[in-house]
Formats: sequence, structure tokens, C-alpha cells
Amino acid sequence: ITYRLISAWISGLLQRLNKSHHNKAKPVAAPSKGDKAIEPLPTTLPVTMKCVNENVKASKEVSGFVLPMGATINMDGTALYECAGVIFISQILGVELTISQQIIVVVTALLASIGAAGIPSAGLVMIFIVTQAVGFNNEDVALIIGAMLAVDRPLDMFRTMVNVTSDSIGTAIIAHSEGEKLY
Repeated sequence: ITYRLISAWISGLLQRLNKSHHNKAKPVAAPSKGDKAIEPLPTTLPVTMKCVNENVKASKEVSGFVLPMGATINMDGTALYECAGVIFISQILGVELTISQQIIVVVTALLASIGAAGIPSAGLVMIFIVTQAVGFNNEDVALIIGAMLAVDRPLDMFRTMVNVTSDSIGTAIIAHSEGEKLY
């Protein structure tokens, strides 16, 4: 039910945006130059602020407050990665997680992602905290996490994309709630 409600809300929002702007919508965020196209906080924050101010037309006051706070504590891409990573590790080890352990994984991943640094591969390091919370031994998971390092860089870019997108949407919602005319 939740997936259907969210997808219906998003499709309705997109239809209203397309009708009201005659398909002239601009992208909210643009990648920066070079191979550091999508990096965590230190390089994405100025680009995100510029794109939200220019393309969404959110005020600098709102974006200057919401985006830095979101970039610091709204690491939902990292939290999702940590949950998926711990489930992957448990499957490789042949350990079935109980419902209570899964809840511990979600809560610990959420808290660990809030405390994660805005640098590449910080989420991979934070997985150790989550695996310890459900009782995994560091020696058992170290080799698996080392193998996960091989694919962590592209996944880090996707995590950052999720984080930046949610921060931008949050900024637009706050700006709209403050009575700002967006777009």
C-alpha cells in the first residue's frame, strides 16, 4: 500500500509540474566537473545549493538552512546501504536475522548514518557498527566488507544521489510551506 501511495503521489506531482510549466522543468542538481561527479557533502553542497536556488527558486535563507542540515543528518542513502549490506553479509554467513535483529539493523543503520562523515566510503566503515549491533564477529565480516570495497565507489555515488535528491526535495517542501513561489 505504501509503495502505491508514494508512486501515485509522485506521478500526480510530476503531472502537475508538467502542466503548469509546459515541460520546461530544469534539473534540480547538475553534476560537477571531472570524475568527482557525485561526491558526498564537501563537494555536493555548494552545487546543490546553487541548483536549488536557481532551478527550484527556493530562497537562499531556506536552502542555506535546510541543505547543510540535511547533508549532515539526512543520510538516507547511507542508511539504506548499511541495511542492505548487513543483510547481504548475514546471507553470506548463512545467518538468518530475526525480526528483532532486523529492527536493530534499521535503527542502528539510521543512527550510524547520521554520524557518518561526508567522505567517500564512510558508510562502508559504519557497517562494522551495525554488524556488531546484531552480534556478528568482526573477523567473520571483515573479509566480506573488504570484498564490498570493490564495488563501494559506484554505490557511494548512488548513495550520494539519494541523499542530495532527498535534501533538495526537503528544501522545496520547506520553501513551499514558507509561502515561497517555486519554479
